[in-house]
Amino acid sequence: MSKTIFVDMDGVVADFEKAMGKHPLNGQDGFRPDLKLDFLQFEPMEGAIEGVDALQNMGHEVYFASTAPWSNPDAWKAKRLWVAKYFPSMYKRLILTHRKDLLMGDYLIDDRTANGAGEFKGKLIKFNPDTTNWKWIVKNIHAI
Repeated sequence: MSKTIFVDMDGVVADFEKAMGKHPLNGQDGFRPDLKLDFLQFEPMEGAIEGVDALQNMGHEVYFASTAPWSNPDAWKAKRLWVAKYFPSMYKRLILTHRKDLLMGDYLIDDRTANGAGEFKGKLIKFNPDTTNWKWIVKNIHAI
């Protein structure tokens, strides 16, 4: 049975932590990742491309649902370009919102409960690269 699945970007398909760790200003006073990180430089999380492809191949409707910082409008454009780079068939399946609780679907895969993710009306799958990672999600999506 086809499900509607929303997938967060930062920390779920895009490796936010790795990009932050590589930034030359990381650790300095006043460093704000939301203003300083270039989203286009993010690498995909391990298994993310294969995982999203697998969910689509199972017949699910998959969309990216991400929050972009209001103080960095360039990040909005960068997220759209990042999706086109790593998920070329999905660039029109990007939703940028600070209210993930307003999304209507079956699953939200997110690493946090912020920006309405904790109040999502479907099932929140709390992504963790060490446990509920992409291999786990693809294997267990029908049992969740």
